[in-house]
Amino acid sequence: MSSEMEKTLADLGVAVQAYQASVDDYDRESARLLGVNETDLRCLELLTTEGEQSPRELSIKLALTTGSVTAMLDRLAKLDLLVRSPHPVDRRKVVVRLTDTAEQRIYELIGPLIEEGSATIGAKYDVAQLQLVIDFLRTNTAIQEQHTERLRNVRGGGAGPSPQVRAE
Repeated sequence: MSSEMEKTLADLGVAVQAYQASVDDYDRESARLLGVNETDLRCLELLTTEGEQSPRELSIKLALTTGSVTAMLDRLAKLDLLVRSPHPVDRRKVVVRLTDTAEQRIYELIGPLIEEGSATIGAKYDVAQLQLVIDFLRTNTAIQEQHTERLRNVRGGGAGPSPQVRAE
């Protein structure tokens, strides 16, 4: 690998870390303003981007136990951010969706970011450049998800010897 490539990849790593830190900061402030924790916020993001979900789907996507999901949904319902409704096909099940109040509050928080981001980025980059960025982000997301799963298979233990990967 050339030294120019090594330097560029190092610079890219620093830029990605800075971007991730700014996203984390924005998420923390959004969670604070909504009166929720970061896991609750992630649930609201899933409902915003993917629409209604079953508690089981949320459990899988958030890597939470069903009991933890139930407690989270109770908290968010109490804040009037989501409602549970009968499943449209299987009445034994429920689906969870955002309330109108949640949609309004979330848009008040992210609307300005989306609008300014679209205007600034749309003016600075052409379609081909943005498609390259999309490809980069999708590739990076796949790598991140793969390594998140890898970490889920590592035994924790706080300070001490290096974590050991569990045998499957």
